[in-house]
Amino acid sequence: MAYTIAFSGKGGVGKTTLCGLLIRYLIERDKYPVLAVDADSNYNLNEVLGVAVETTLGDVREQMKRGQVPVGMTKDRFMDTKLEESIVETEKFDLVVMGRPEGQGCYCAANTLLSEFLRKLVSNYEYIVIDNEAGMEHISRLTTRDVDVLIIVSDPSKRGLQAAARIKELAEGLHVVIGDVFLVLNNVEGEIPEAIEKVIESTGLKLVGYIPRDPLIGEYDMQGRPTFELPPESEAVKAAYNLFEKII
Repeated sequence: MAYTIAFSGKGGVGKTTLCGLLIRYLIERDKYPVLAVDADSNYNLNEVLGVAVETTLGDVREQMKRGQVPVGMTKDRFMDTKLEESIVETEKFDLVVMGRPEGQGCYCAANTLLSEFLRKLVSNYEYIVIDNEAGMEHISRLTTRDVDVLIIVSDPSKRGLQAAARIKELAEGLHVVIGDVFLVLNNVEGEIPEAIEKVIESTGLKLVGYIPRDPLIGEYDMQGRPTFELPPESEAVKAAYNLFEKII
């Protein structure tokens, strides 16, 4: 059974960058094959990883719902074929993008086939890394999966930590089993202020560590370079790897 790590956090806190670094960490430690799942409706994990995405699982679901199934092909066969085509394959990891939420109308049949496909797919991997939006609705699609580790990413602010606490509450209400829940503070300048430490304590979240502000991340973003390729001497990479050693 694959070991599953999910990331969550409000927009702009750097969770997708850390998700990409975890995938890189696993590969460098010979912990693969890895399935990366981008479950954020505003998906960009592929940009962090430096791979192109042509089709999302949501696109396939829409096609089936609209009846765009060729004559002579069953819906099951159409869905299987299109979903297989949606997988972005590399030597050490594969990527699937869930896509945006569905529109109006009944998606029952398409969602059932999608869940069946995901159950089959995840059995082929040693590790699954999921990049989620704050609501984490897409985790529930992996209905047969447990989440071994949930990493909630926040910036070092009271508002960000309050959002992280709400995410933890949402996670506890999902119909999946979640193992360890960790908090990671990202983009930290200097030491963590005592006031922020008190807020963390009040949330009940377990702080596993923090990532210092790294100007290289901004430079890579401006240049359109995938942060998956940050150099080993990057402060963010070194701090992230130290965190992952504690978690994985």
